[in-house]
Amino acid sequence: MAKRKGDPVHGWLVLDKPIGLTSTKALAIVRRLLNASKAGHAGTLDPLASGVLPLAFGEATKTVPYLVDARKAYRFTVKWGAETSTDDSEGPVTRESSSRPTSEQIVRALPAFVGQIMQVPPAFSAIKVDGERAYDLARDGEVVELAPRLTHIHRLELVEAQADAAVFEMTCGKGTYVRAFARDLGRALRCLGHVIALTRLSVGPFDLKAAISLESLEKSGTDPSAKRLLMPLATALDDIPGLAVTDQEASSLRLGQAILARGRVSLRAEAVVDGDAPGIPVYCRSRSGDPVAIAMFERGELRPTRVFNFSH
Repeated sequence: MAKRKGDPVHGWLVLDKPIGLTSTKALAIVRRLLNASKAGHAGTLDPLASGVLPLAFGEATKTVPYLVDARKAYRFTVKWGAETSTDDSEGPVTRESSSRPTSEQIVRALPAFVGQIMQVPPAFSAIKVDGERAYDLARDGEVVELAPRLTHIHRLELVEAQADAAVFEMTCGKGTYVRAFARDLGRALRCLGHVIALTRLSVGPFDLKAAISLESLEKSGTDPSAKRLLMPLATALDDIPGLAVTDQEASSLRLGQAILARGRVSLRAEAVVDGDAPGIPVYCRSRSGDPVAIAMFERGELRPTRVFNFSH
């Protein structure tokens, strides 16, 4: 097997992604700067969006699935008077309206978009249709009809109302499209709308306060000190119970073997975890705090699903 190029860099880095760059390109740049052998990101941001882009390196990439499902917060601007093919300023205008909403009309319309709602994703999205990405089909001129999806908007607030636009903040669950909300709100207000600016404020435990700009990273070049900006891989696991295991149990988990779960105490919840509750992930770490594995409850045992290995 060919040896993977790069250094064994492990942990999370929160990037403040600049406008005009794809998430994949941003990851590639940071990976090169850190000379990391393995990397991934959680939660794609459109090129026209900025803000929090969590980047995982090394063994932290195994925790990405637990961050993808986390709540996300956005601040964005919706321009009134037009719909576009992409539901943002990147696509051509498809419909126009001379109507403009008042602040009172906007506020009255918002409750209908809070809680569990059905939302039709934008035609220009990464959702697959018969094996093809929707945005590829849309770019080829095909009419893309996507089915409504259940999503959850936890918080929605009008921050500022302008003559032709409005600024909002939203906290939402997995699969929510801000562009689709702008489109649907514009239709509800009978004035049409699309997103012209968007900043992601947070993804799970990661927020803009912890984010570093690409410019700052690039100024440091390949300076090893840049790796001190990395956060522990367990940062992405704040929402699942944690469990300290003995050295013997840690060895068993690292070999892919199950350990007994009944009567174990969750370090995070400080409560006995029910060993018969299937499907509950647990972050297992050594008594000294070293990551060991992510395991699932099954028939009174904890079975490892992802094992952490820092030897490469």
